[in-house]
Amino acid sequence: MNRPARVKMVEVGPRDGLQNEAKAVPAAVKIRLIEMLADAGLAAIEAGSFVSPKWVPQMADTAEVLAGLMKRPGVTYPVLVPNIKGFEAALAAKVEEIAIFGAASETFSRKNINCSIDESLARFAPVAAAALKHGMRVRGYVSCVLGCPYEGEIAAAAVADVSATLLALGCYEISLGDTIGVGTPAKAQAMVDAVAARVPRDKLAVHFHDTYGQALANILACLERGVAVVDSSVAGLGGCPYAKGASGNVASEDVCYMLRGLGIETGVDLDKLAAAGRFICGHLGRMPTSKVAQALIGRLAA
Repeated sequence: MNRPARVKMVEVGPRDGLQNEAKAVPAAVKIRLIEMLADAGLAAIEAGSFVSPKWVPQMADTAEVLAGLMKRPGVTYPVLVPNIKGFEAALAAKVEEIAIFGAASETFSRKNINCSIDESLARFAPVAAAALKHGMRVRGYVSCVLGCPYEGEIAAAAVADVSATLLALGCYEISLGDTIGVGTPAKAQAMVDAVAARVPRDKLAVHFHDTYGQALANILACLERGVAVVDSSVAGLGGCPYAKGASGNVASEDVCYMLRGLGIETGVDLDKLAAAGRFICGHLGRMPTSKVAQALIGRLAA
């Protein structure tokens, strides 16, 4: 199968990347980061989540962030919504797109959100219905598609089942997440093929963590299976709290550089993207984990 001529990069740094940060990130900094990412050409930027601040205090200011954004035409700012209460907050904030999240691992689902896979999907049904009724788009996430910290390897059929249910709920796109970063290219392709038997390939996205250094290889393998949407996090922000030593989401700069080298269009300006990464890492007091970002910093210093 031919690689796509164009790939949509979905930027998850402001939400998935920052949600586990111990140091509070002010709303003004988040707003500036999101606006820099939009200026770099990213057309889909996760802006936050309406979850309980008790569990994710870093996202407590999502409504403030959304209210302060200078939103650009053609750019979407999706937020994660776990339940009806979260949906109502998203509705009040005039959100145009929400994301709901399931897991392909029964144990992970119970430990992460305290309910079974079936119970989680039943919980999301009224959320998705309400969102669609109000003209919102709904994106679905599936966690642990290539491995679970509790169960080990996950059957591709389980991933396909959850993905098909999310599609039936009205999700326009399903993001397949290697939550603990254990996947390898052949397994990633086999998983995508299994899901694509139930969900059209043009509705699939991939979301890789780089715990074992396989994220770019896995993305390339999935591009060769017809996937044309890739989630990534500026500067490699984020990590899975369930995997010791997890190095976090694949870096947007590294994905952009690889895609550019393959001649695949993204509409993203790499230099502006890297500048956004330097901005947020400057606030966090550390260097980007992105290899490309580090190389560009070295070039600037030369």
